[in-house]
Amino acid sequence: DVRQKVWDYLEASGLADFPRPVHRRIPNFKGSHQACCSVKELDVFIRASEIKVDPDKPLEGVRLAALQARKTLLVPTPRLRTGLFNKIVPPSGATKEILRICATSQGIKEYSVPVGLDGKARVDLVVVGSVAVSEKGWRIGKGEGYADMEYAMMVSMGAVQSDTPVVTIVHDCQVVDIAEELLGDHDLTVDYILTPTRTIKTHCKRPKPQGIIWHKVSYEMLEKIPVLKSLRYREQQTGKDVTLQDEHPDLANADTPAALNEKAMAQNTRPQAATGSSDSLSPKLEGSDMITTVYVGNIPHSLRVSELKCALRELHATPFRLNCQGAQHKAFLDYKDKATAESAVSSLKGLSLGGNTLRVELAKNQRHKGQV
Repeated sequence: DVRQKVWDYLEASGLADFPRPVHRRIPNFKGSHQACCSVKELDVFIRASEIKVDPDKPLEGVRLAALQARKTLLVPTPRLRTGLFNKIVPPSGATKEILRICATSQGIKEYSVPVGLDGKARVDLVVVGSVAVSEKGWRIGKGEGYADMEYAMMVSMGAVQSDTPVVTIVHDCQVVDIAEELLGDHDLTVDYILTPTRTIKTHCKRPKPQGIIWHKVSYEMLEKIPVLKSLRYREQQTGKDVTLQDEHPDLANADTPAALNEKAMAQNTRPQAATGSSDSLSPKLEGSDMITTVYVGNIPHSLRVSELKCALRELHATPFRLNCQGAQHKAFLDYKDKATAESAVSSLKGLSLGGNTLRVELAKNQRHKGQV
C-alpha cells in the first residue's frame, strides 16, 4: 500500500521523471540531481574513499559526485546476475562530460570492471534508492529485495562494518510514516535521507542485517543470483548453517525437485573406475552433438580433485566430465550445452579454493563429441 501510494502520487502530481512510469521502480523524480548534490556536504561522503551506489536513475548524481571527487565507485551488477560489484574506471584524463557518461547506466556498462568476492572491497559509504523512507530510517524498496541482499552479501564478504553509514536519495513526498511491524530482520535501514530541500540524519538504532539469512533464501533465488552460491559455499566451509528456505533437513529421503537435483549431483560426482583424474560422469549426456567446456585456472597445487568436485557440487555446477590437470594448475569441465556451461561460469566466478581465486571462463577451443 505504501509503495502504491508513493508511485501514484509521483505520477499524478507531475513529480515523476524518466524512466516512466515510475511504478515497480526505484522512482526517479524532478529534483533528484539537486538532492544528490547534497551528498557532497556530508562528512561521511567527504571521508569516504570507496563508495557503493546502486545503479538506479535517481542516484546518478551521487555516482557523478563520487567520480568527480576521485573516489572508488562500486555499482552492483543489475539484479546481481553476473556478480556483486562493478568498479567504474573512467579513462585516463576523463573530461567532465566523460565522467557524466560514466555515471549513467550506459557508462556503467562501458567503463567498468567486475570485482570478485576476493576483491577486498572495503566500502566506506553505501547509497541506496528507496520507494519510501521514514524519518526514523526505516526503508521500503521496490519489493524485490536486491538492496537488502546486496548489503547482506557485503557483510558476508567483509566489505562493510556495522557502523558503515547508509544514505538514501528521495523526493520529500517519499518521506512518510512507516509502521515498524512492516520491517523484517533482513530489511536495510538508513542513516541519512537526502531530499531536494532537506538533509535528515535519522539516528536509527535498529540493527542492520548481520549477513545473509539463509533460511529466507530459496533455491529460485540461488539460481537467479549465481554469486550467492559462491558465498553459500564459503560460509558452509566455515561451519555456518546455510540451510535454505525450501530445503529439507534430509534431502536424501525427500522427493522434492530440489532433493532430486541434489541426488543427481551426488551421482554425477561418483569416482569412475580406471579414469585417473578425468571422470566421464554421464554417458547419456556424452551423446549430445555439442559439449561446452569451461576452463578453470589458478588451481592451487595442493588442491585435491575431491575438494574441487565438492565445491562444484555445492555450487550446483557439476559437469558430466571433469579433466583435472593439477600439475598445470588447471581443469576442464564439460557440460551438455552452452547455457549450462555459462551458468557454471557465473556460479564459479570469484570462488576461492586453497587461498587462490580461480580463473573461470568458457574454454577457447570448443569440441564436438567426436573430437573429445
